[in-house]
Amino acid sequence: MSENRISSAIVIGAGIFGVSTAVQLQRRGVAVTVINDGPVANGASGRSLSWLNSARMRSDAYHRLRMAGIDRYRTLSSQIGPVDWLRFDGGLTWDADGQENEIAAAHAHEVALAYDARHLLGAEVEASTPGIAAEAVTRQGAIFNPGEGWVDLPELIRFLLVEFSRRGGMLVTEEGAAHVVVENGRAVGVQTAAGPRRTADAVLIATGPAVPAMAADLGQTIGDGTPVALLVATKPIDHPLKAVLNTPRVAIRPAPGGTFFIDADWAADEVVTQPDGSYHVAQSTIDGLLNAASAVLSGHPKLEMASYGAGPKPIPGDGEPVLGALRDVSGCHVAFSHSGATLGLIVGELMAYEMATGNRHPLLATFRPERFKA
Repeated sequence: MSENRISSAIVIGAGIFGVSTAVQLQRRGVAVTVINDGPVANGASGRSLSWLNSARMRSDAYHRLRMAGIDRYRTLSSQIGPVDWLRFDGGLTWDADGQENEIAAAHAHEVALAYDARHLLGAEVEASTPGIAAEAVTRQGAIFNPGEGWVDLPELIRFLLVEFSRRGGMLVTEEGAAHVVVENGRAVGVQTAAGPRRTADAVLIATGPAVPAMAADLGQTIGDGTPVALLVATKPIDHPLKAVLNTPRVAIRPAPGGTFFIDADWAADEVVTQPDGSYHVAQSTIDGLLNAASAVLSGHPKLEMASYGAGPKPIPGDGEPVLGALRDVSGCHVAFSHSGATLGLIVGELMAYEMATGNRHPLLATFRPERFKA
């Protein structure tokens, strides 16, 4: 017997949270429309390093949610078999050489959580994960987490949309911005800039960095710490690196076709937001990022940029995910988090559960949007 309290839903946003939730709702028998202001994955999901991990130190609740997220990717991998857009080849991280180096403390913390972690010196790294310049690892060593991986989110979204279409979902991408229609304190549908008003029993706002502003339009407060992000894709090279790297000056993630995605906070800080809302990235920033990546790769290969993306990276004001129903707008839910890749599948599952049944899942207890009202 169905436990659904709704028969229809509208999801605003065709990034990983939106599309994942839409498919999970369909699996529960709910009719779903996804509305996006342009092509799918045209926002933060298309600019994500997409490292699947629960490394370093965070709250217990956040760690449990991330571990559930990784579990769902392993389940997906076992179901679909090997693909070039989802890999579990581990992750390697090290800190700068100085008093703020936390590698030993982070390793002890991860071991205490039974998170698979190995503390390696530079000379030991090659045996665990090839492709790293041993001399780049600082004297405190690095942590190798063999259970970590990466996903190419645009490819995952396209994969999920095949099921979405097969199940009869409607995808709307050419009607501009959308806003939630509220009547008598309840979300009753969505109105787009250039399309008809659509009604539904529930609405999910999954628009990445735009979530706080859309919530504010409904009179709801969500803390927002969103910065600008920069992600550079390289041209293909023949190189043995398979693990995700997170180093003091650069993060590197392998990608399909022998390419790499690279980013760094310092590079994002150099991006200039133009008066018209576009972003200017200096060639010196791109060159500096490519050189920083080459410096930590074995053989120091020459890296060339194929493309880059710049734009806002969704980060809640307190760093923790914001997931669940808006307390003062019945039927309206939000999904807003920095860790979109790691959480992509589990958030879709749990948001669909809450939207369809009206129940509050205990794993999301500390991530409710109403915490910002206090």
